[in-house]
Amino acid sequence: MVAKTFGSAVSGVDAKLITIEVNVGQGTSFYMVGLPDSAVKESQQRVESALKYFGYRMPRQKVVINLAPADIRKEGSSYDLTIALGILKASEQVQFPELENYVIMGELSLDGKLRPVKGVLPIAIEARKQGFKGFILPKENATEASIVNKLDIIGVETLEEAINFLEGELEISPMVTDTRDLFFNSLEKYEFDFMDVQGQENIKRAMEIAAAGGHNVIMIGPPGAGKTMLAKRLPSILPPLTLQEALETTKIHSVAGKLGRHASLIAQRPFRSPHHTISDVALVGGGGNPQPGEISLSHNGVLFLDELPEFKRTVLEVMRQPLEERKVTISRAKVSVDYPANFMLIASMNPCPCGYYNHPEKECVCGPGIVQRYLNKVSGPLLDRIDLHVEVTPVKFDEMTSTRKTESSKAIRERVIMGREAQVKRFIDNPEIYCNAMMPSHMVKEVCKINEAGKLLLKTAMERLGLSARAYDRILKVSRTIADLAQSQDIKVEHLAEAIQYRSLDREGWAG
Repeated sequence: MVAKTFGSAVSGVDAKLITIEVNVGQGTSFYMVGLPDSAVKESQQRVESALKYFGYRMPRQKVVINLAPADIRKEGSSYDLTIALGILKASEQVQFPELENYVIMGELSLDGKLRPVKGVLPIAIEARKQGFKGFILPKENATEASIVNKLDIIGVETLEEAINFLEGELEISPMVTDTRDLFFNSLEKYEFDFMDVQGQENIKRAMEIAAAGGHNVIMIGPPGAGKTMLAKRLPSILPPLTLQEALETTKIHSVAGKLGRHASLIAQRPFRSPHHTISDVALVGGGGNPQPGEISLSHNGVLFLDELPEFKRTVLEVMRQPLEERKVTISRAKVSVDYPANFMLIASMNPCPCGYYNHPEKECVCGPGIVQRYLNKVSGPLLDRIDLHVEVTPVKFDEMTSTRKTESSKAIRERVIMGREAQVKRFIDNPEIYCNAMMPSHMVKEVCKINEAGKLLLKTAMERLGLSARAYDRILKVSRTIADLAQSQDIKVEHLAEAIQYRSLDREGWAG
């Protein structure tokens, strides 16, 4: 007898329907075809042990399992439950009248308990799209899958529960989550707040500008000046995620297995902070079994690279294309996978190896040329993609001990949202562009027009401060954002003057 069950394979951040066909006939062999990897092939032993635990048997006949379509590679252990139920029906040990109405996924332990699997959210979305009645999966994954409405999410803890449910002997209520209610109730929950930061008003201002225009930032300052503390608070002033952005972000974390048990929708912008020993594959994504990297996990959020010059040169260079194209393409001989990577890059670094170059109190002990050599570890093309260069100075004792209340993230976020609204109107005819940082060069000339006084100021600044040519577009983009925050239609001289301050590393002779 031939039985059909349905599972799913994840490719990139989307899922594809997989049909598992099981045929039990004359003979004694066990065959699994359809490009299964080792983990899928090993399901035979897990399935056999789980069936015996609950009093069923593995057929001592010829068993052929086909995973269709046969040209897609099947990976992982999440097909165990699907295969087990297919074998039971094909060997006529049970009757499952509604088996083909459900997508089924789950890894079996030897005693028949179900372990959670990756990529549940995109699978649930695909199941609804294909018109299935429901999705049977491990109970620990049910909360995540229940984000998808109009689909019965049946969470089970054991193989026996799944069998009894499909036979109609056990009633399991589908898990239901009010996605919109969950989303809007989680929007304002931030772990860090700018209210905790004493002093550093100029850095807070730079962060506000970066958040309003989607600009990348690099902070240069001595150890203990507060660079990491400020970076961690940036997500709290970014505009809240839209529901669509939240679903996109959750899908990526689901595929990577980063959501955790009983997790659901990600409602806050992600903040990822990889260590400087990270490899280029771990940062950009890929591997033998392609997985999203850190830059995709920070999609719609912030990627923070602390101690930027300590990262390997090859690691930093792989970011250049994603920073421009806002996506990562992983290519293999037979498949090409796209991962979204629309993130804000926030980097921090010491000004020199000892950390005290340009320090107001402590003396730098680095020898001649050491500072410049240290700064040269960060390539020009990468710096070209960073709009704001901010010098961070140590907080004075009087500011640290001050009891004066500082501005909260909520107050700053309101101004940022107002600035973004002006940009949404400006780029309404260009749906792929929604903030000033994403403007291509030809659009900068149209959008960032300056008067004669502004041109004179910019010319003088470039000549006297020795600013490089690549600073020109960046200054105009940042000044446009500053004007948006000031609710100004035109870029004024004062907006340009402030933007010019944020090009420290472009100044000739900055490092002596």
